[in-house]
Amino acid sequence: MSPASTLQIALVQTDLFWKDRVANLAMLEEKLWQIQGPVDLILLPEMFPTGFTMDVKEVSEPMNLHVSKWMQQMAKQKKAVVAGSAIIQDSGHFYNRMFWVSPSGKIDFYDKRHLFRMADEHQFFSAGNQLPIFEIKGWKICPQICYDLRFPVWSRNKIQSEGQLAYDLIFYIASWPAARASAWDALLPARAIENLAYSIGVNRVGTDGNQIPYNGHSAAYDFKGDCLLNLGEEESIQVVSLDFGKLMQYREKFPAWRDGDSFHLE
Repeated sequence: MSPASTLQIALVQTDLFWKDRVANLAMLEEKLWQIQGPVDLILLPEMFPTGFTMDVKEVSEPMNLHVSKWMQQMAKQKKAVVAGSAIIQDSGHFYNRMFWVSPSGKIDFYDKRHLFRMADEHQFFSAGNQLPIFEIKGWKICPQICYDLRFPVWSRNKIQSEGQLAYDLIFYIASWPAARASAWDALLPARAIENLAYSIGVNRVGTDGNQIPYNGHSAAYDFKGDCLLNLGEEESIQVVSLDFGKLMQYREKFPAWRDGDSFHLE
């Protein structure tokens, strides 16, 4: 399938109700209906039903229950893929699991690889060990969650057997505290530059139940690290348009990817 010339992506930067799934889903449903015009992908923050919490036994749910069914409904109504993470209990383990839900109702997922030990996330959650590449209209897309941003080896855009790169867009959904906003602002464009791909980060705002403040800075960067969109520090939903032709032209003009190091992750 030849990739579509453009991809329209909605970044949803919002505050969240603390550990209140019902309130968050109702609030987000209203926000998603504010999105004007057609979009291909809607990105929600990390743990959007609850906020970033380690109270897994209190707020987790199994697959195919409230959150995934709500995302299926939203994807169908908005005719767009909806992506965001929730706390999921699966086979006796808890995962910070990103759902990738298509308008058809199909659910794919990515489990967060790097668990934030400074909040003891590794004590409560199991780490993922698979990195899927999703696809919309021929675009190849790499999903990541928050702390993954600090580990460039995991997100490296490898050369495939046919001589092409693995993905065209990498995105991060996050609950990234305001205290470390400078790292967020620096690493998002770095991931774009080193991987010769578009890079998007969606972060929350507000203060959570642990009194940790978040200041958003959700943003989109092109393959050169130039900022295409920045949502600042307030609640906002904005749409960015990504151009496939410009990406391919730049990769051809500046093929640094051909000199990348080959490696295998254990």
